[in-house]
Amino acid sequence: MALTNGCGVYSFSGAATSAKTITIDLFYNNTDLAPANIGATFTNKLKDYYQQNSSLRVAENGELHVEGMVSEYRVNAMAPVANPSRPNDPSTAALSRLTITVRLTFEDALEPKNSFKDRSFSFYKDFDNNLNFPTIQEDLERQIFDQILIDIFNATVANW
Repeated sequence: MALTNGCGVYSFSGAATSAKTITIDLFYNNTDLAPANIGATFTNKLKDYYQQNSSLRVAENGELHVEGMVSEYRVNAMAPVANPSRPNDPSTAALSRLTITVRLTFEDALEPKNSFKDRSFSFYKDFDNNLNFPTIQEDLERQIFDQILIDIFNATVANW
């Protein structure tokens, strides 16, 4: 009994807020390379994450407010491979890295000290260059978003 009463507003899901509602504005795609719908996809995943991992209800004019943009989407060559027939050609790589960055502003009307502006959350996944990027792109984005969602949740309502 002492364990359930000792932590105040902490829930077993990890949310440490007394807020009941959260507003999540549509995230914009502010990149040149990302799919056009990436902002809407991320917004929907973020809403789902809060609803599945806390008792917060997504609503207009919530006590908590989240807004932001997908600010970076890039693919970089990693792990260069030596090509004996073309020793001066550095363009060959065994791996590439997809990096996605989301910039976010969080406002907490109940605890303004928890608010922050323009914080970046970024993650990446490496993939084999022998794979066709368009066929694995959606899965890579999902894996990257999964980690970014955890990081955002922890920074906003879990107070980690």
